[in-house]
This record gives sequence, structure tokens and C-alpha cells, in this order.
Amino acid sequence: MTDIPIKMSREHMVTCVIAYPVSKAFATPLLNTEKILRSFSDVRVITGTIEDARVETDLSGVRTYGVQHKTTTNVFVWILRYLLLEVRISLIMAKVAQKADVCIFFMEGGALLPVLIAKVLGKKIIRVVPSSILKETAKSHKIKRVALLPLICLQTIAYTLSDKIVLYSPDLIKEWGLEKYKNKICIAHEHFLDFDTLKIRKEYKKRGNLVGYIGRLDEEKGALNFVRAIPEIMKEKDDLEFIIGGDGWLRDEIEKYIRKENLGDKVELTGWIPHDEIPDYLNTLKLVVLPSYTEGLPNLMLEAMAYGTPVLATPVGAVQDVIKDGETGFIMQDNSPECIAENVVRALDHPDTECIMGRAEALVAQTFTYKAATERYKEIVGDI
Repeated sequence: MTDIPIKMSREHMVTCVIAYPVSKAFATPLLNTEKILRSFSDVRVITGTIEDARVETDLSGVRTYGVQHKTTTNVFVWILRYLLLEVRISLIMAKVAQKADVCIFFMEGGALLPVLIAKVLGKKIIRVVPSSILKETAKSHKIKRVALLPLICLQTIAYTLSDKIVLYSPDLIKEWGLEKYKNKICIAHEHFLDFDTLKIRKEYKKRGNLVGYIGRLDEEKGALNFVRAIPEIMKEKDDLEFIIGGDGWLRDEIEKYIRKENLGDKVELTGWIPHDEIPDYLNTLKLVVLPSYTEGLPNLMLEAMAYGTPVLATPVGAVQDVIKDGETGFIMQDNSPECIAENVVRALDHPDTECIMGRAEALVAQTFTYKAATERYKEIVGDI
């Protein structure tokens, strides 16, 4: 992997961030990226409306261009809307990106038309790839695989036209099939934590027997697998209770399973948890479970570690760069309900939990700082 230099003046640099409107979970990475770029450039943001109060507040000093986009569970309708979205973004880009030095596409998906607009305008293109949902979805569903193939092809062309591709971990090059782009890949992340506010509020020993999942209730996150593991976990530890925090397409199916298995007195579905309320939950949990099929670098994992809450996760994305099994957290081989159940019991019974928590907290405090994230992005964007 090499960094391809992009030379430009230190003064009056303008970066244009193009971020497709997605779920509420997208607010934190988008805002972090904007804060990093704002430290050394003027920022323009093209994105959709995200239902998070922080977006309106934190982007108040940034020129922001909104694009409306409705979600749907029908994959064919979703693709049609996705393509129309590209057209709308491209029309905005044709005006906004003219004064930009660099166009940064922060998304997982096609975005070929906006990339072509940036190329025609003579702009440098940086592609930040936070996840690989398209390929993971295509692998698990035959119908969706056929439907999503055109978007995956568009994504491949967009990668080829990009000057740089930013991933969270070197492991993702092979995991996401990006070996052919190795010479333009850079490793960086927009993750940083505010350690002035991240304080452990409740000692681990004083917490109740509460295990939780917090995130989107979508298939790629493995949320349903976690819920299906609960009956097996309770065979070993019937004093546990569980929190499922989040919202998504699988919520109805999860609710049906909880009713079917009579788990209502053991499992609480909180709905979507606003970001500023997540610390309240993390400070009550004995264990956070991240049973994802695919990941980039989950911010929740880092926040849990900072709050002294052990994390059990699947070895996907950049997770293994942060969590070493038995040292800074726990890794499970896969996200089958049986494997989840076995490893939840193992993690809760581990004799050195407090040492693991201490090492995890020290790791994130040293690695995931605003300064480190900003310096790395400066290197990637160029000699500013």
C-alpha cells in the first residue's frame, strides 16, 4: 500500500464530502469526518436528511446540501431510487464541486455518476469505504444478488476512477476483494472519542447481570442471531437479562421471536437509542455483543471499551485490529446462535475481566484521538 501524494496549497483548500443518506447510525461517522476535514479545509457536505439533532447543530457552520431519499424493503424499488439519487447528487455536485480541490465520497455503494462528474471537473477523488453491505447482502440472497449486480459493477468502476481508497484495516483488502486496488489503498479512520466526557459511571462489579446488543436491526448486523442465542444462554445463566437497542427491518421478526419463546420478561427492546443516551446503557451492561456478518470499524465497540464494558464480537472488518481475544475483549468464531451463546457464557465467566477492561480502555485512549485521526487524514489528502 502506498500513499499517492496530492499536492495543493495550504490556503483556501476546499473539500467536498459526498455522503449518501442512510440510517441514523451514519450520523457519528459523518460528523467525525466533517470535524477532521474542517481542521485543515473549508468543507462542503452533500448528504440526505439524517434524523439526529447533532447533524443540524454540528453542521451549522458548514455549507450543507440536502438530498431527500426514501428507504424501502423492496430491493428493486430501492435500486431505482438509488439510481435516481445518483442523478440528484450529480446535479448538485456539478455546481458545488467546481470550487473543491478534493471530492471525498464517504459511502459504500456505486456512486458512479457523481464520480464521473468529479472526474470531468478535474477533481481528485478519495473514496472512503466504511462497510461492504452490498457484497454481503448479495452473497446471502440469490434474488438480491442478481438485483444488486449492476450496483456492484458500478462500484467497481467507481473504485477504478478513484485516486485513493481509504479502508479501516489492511485485513479488509482481502476480505472485501479489493486486492487489485492495493496500490491506491490507504489505511485510516475517522473515529475519535472525547475522553473528557467518556467516564466510567458505574463500576463493573456493581452492574446487574445485563447483556446487550446496540445497533441496527438489520441482517448484516446479526441481531436476529443474537436474539436466537438467548434461550441457549439462559440454559447456562438463567439470571441474565438482555437489552436490544436499535431499530431496523428485522424489528418485527425479532418481536415475533421474543413472543414465541416467551422471552418478554427477560428481553427489553428499547427502540433506537439516541447517541447521547448510549453512555447510560453502556454503563449498565456486563457485556456488549456485536455479532455482525460484516463491519468496518464499529464506533460502539470503541465507546464500550472506553466505558469499561467488555465486548464480544465476530472477527470481521477492523474488529481484530482492536480486539484481541482474552486481552482487550472477546472474539467468537462466527455468529451462529450456538457460537454466540457459548461465547457469551465464556466471556461472563472469564476470570480476568477487569484486566481485559483496563487494557481495552488504555488502547482506545491511546489510539482513537482527534489528533491522530486528523494527522492521518492530512497525510492522505496531501501536503496541505
